[in-house]
Amino acid sequence: MKLNTKRFALIAALLLLADRGLAGCTAAQAAETAPNDPAIYSPAPTAGNSYTDNTDGGHAIFADAENAFYGNVTVTKTGSAEGDKADFYGENAAVLAQSGAVLTLREVSVTTGGTHANAVFSYGESTVVNIADSTITTSGNCSGGLMTTGGGTMNADNVVVHTTGNSSAAIRSDRGGGTVNVTGGTYDTTGVGSPAVYSTADITVSDAELSTTASQGIVVEGKNAVTLNNVALTASNTQKNSGKSPWYQAVMIYQSMSGDADEGTASFTARGGSITNLNGDIFFVNNTHAVINLTATQIVNDDPNGVFLRTAAAGWGKEGQNGGHVDLYTAAQTLEGDLLVDKLSALTLYLWDGSVLTGAVNPANEGGFYVELTDGAKWILTGDSHIKSLKCDPDSIDLNGYTLTVDGEIYTVNE
Repeated sequence: MKLNTKRFALIAALLLLADRGLAGCTAAQAAETAPNDPAIYSPAPTAGNSYTDNTDGGHAIFADAENAFYGNVTVTKTGSAEGDKADFYGENAAVLAQSGAVLTLREVSVTTGGTHANAVFSYGESTVVNIADSTITTSGNCSGGLMTTGGGTMNADNVVVHTTGNSSAAIRSDRGGGTVNVTGGTYDTTGVGSPAVYSTADITVSDAELSTTASQGIVVEGKNAVTLNNVALTASNTQKNSGKSPWYQAVMIYQSMSGDADEGTASFTARGGSITNLNGDIFFVNNTHAVINLTATQIVNDDPNGVFLRTAAAGWGKEGQNGGHVDLYTAAQTLEGDLLVDKLSALTLYLWDGSVLTGAVNPANEGGFYVELTDGAKWILTGDSHIKSLKCDPDSIDLNGYTLTVDGEIYTVNE
């Protein structure tokens, strides 16, 4: 009798899966879940192992065009690198996945030292890194926590990241961007030029805590996006990474013209959660068009001299053409502080669904400004304001003793 080797192999595989706790799975189900589901590897064959690399440019864990899983391991990386190979392609990263690899990390501890020693790096189209219940610490300059470039994907769940070097964002991307999804965990930085999130990608953070002690909390560069869902962000931007701007801020949206981010509309969205700023302004937009969406987010500026939003020319882009253009949409949102535009900039403000603005708008009468208040929104002036156009419901503006000028005409409240 001729042995059907294919049928025999299938039966053997199913028996093996049943022995590993997958009894009841069909062959098709097993085939679909086996490559990416870390449960089938439990307990992890790597449990308790340590992975170390101390070479310049090397990696402690490297996944290249393969499916791999590491659980309950310690990763230590020293050694340094310089420039684009590290920032764009993952040279010298402690953990690197590339060429369409699917790398799963669970309960790992990653520590790096040295310059350009990113911790966990996803590079390239179709490359996916899944990391959960893990801790990351980096101490060198240019050493991010979670790094994504070249169209890669990074999925993080309940990760704790702490960086102390300069230019070392906790959640970081660079040329070629990608997709980053972060849920839970804490992400904090203490270095200069090290925001909690630096985006040249599509980055979504949910139910997490973000904090900085020297840098902006969030930076979005070029045609990219950051979305915060129920996130607590505390930013203390006390030192400058360059001399190109005189202002400090919690959220910066700009185009550097370095070639690392495509030109186009940038996006920042916050739903719920909180933004607490300890120094400077809440938002700053320069040399790009930005769409900002705010819904029921508690926003507090502890700097009495800071403004809510500033869009103005700075040291990036072509002089005379490098202002900012902002569309700000709010729903059920409280805004406290002034909104400023310079002569090269413009802002369109939509206050919807009971939103309340307490502040002055364009008091210097420099840039273009359109305001729309509907669905019970209110504006309480705290200084003379100048706008080009206005759409509002009756009784939605409280002049509070100040003057509002609309396209050169003084606005009066109908009694």
